[in-house]
Amino acid sequence: MDQPERTAAIEYLRRKGTEAPVSKLLAGLRSTFRTFEQTIERVPEAVRPRRPGATEWSVHEIVDHLVETHRPAVLELRALCAGRAPDGGPIPARLRSANPFDRPWAGLVADLKDIHAKVVDLVAEAGDTAPVAAKAPFVMVVKGHGPGAAEVIEWVEALDWKAYAQALRLHTHEHCAQVERTVAAFHADH
Repeated sequence: MDQPERTAAIEYLRRKGTEAPVSKLLAGLRSTFRTFEQTIERVPEAVRPRRPGATEWSVHEIVDHLVETHRPAVLELRALCAGRAPDGGPIPARLRSANPFDRPWAGLVADLKDIHAKVVDLVAEAGDTAPVAAKAPFVMVVKGHGPGAAEVIEWVEALDWKAYAQALRLHTHEHCAQVERTVAAFHADH
């Protein structure tokens, strides 16, 4: 697979992750996490469980997805920051809890904020001296250009802890945009 989108993504994670000073990583993580949290706080309660289309996720499901994927990512990031490759394969790209709507919104948001704080703390504690030799498999998902239409390109990439942290930031950023599109779809109905 030699797509330009894949090459660009790997290069971005190298420059903005692996080679970046921890201060830049922390600033990006804090900003993106804060933006996501503020964005979901503004979502009207009636909109949170609604799906804009049959195959699309509601805002509630998007938040559940971030909790379910980033919770194990904290464990993997902790291992990487300690110089160890985590056990097991990559976290599935579309992971959600079995019944996302069984979890109350306030608890879901509190869990996400706690996970965000743990990611920031791990990166801060690792600092610029933590080695980047250990790697973990990470499912990369990017939008690409297929014949006549956009397509999703997905692969597993081995990432060091700094690139991994940057990938978590990008994952959150992408889902923030998804939340905004979801909310906008319902405002367009009115």
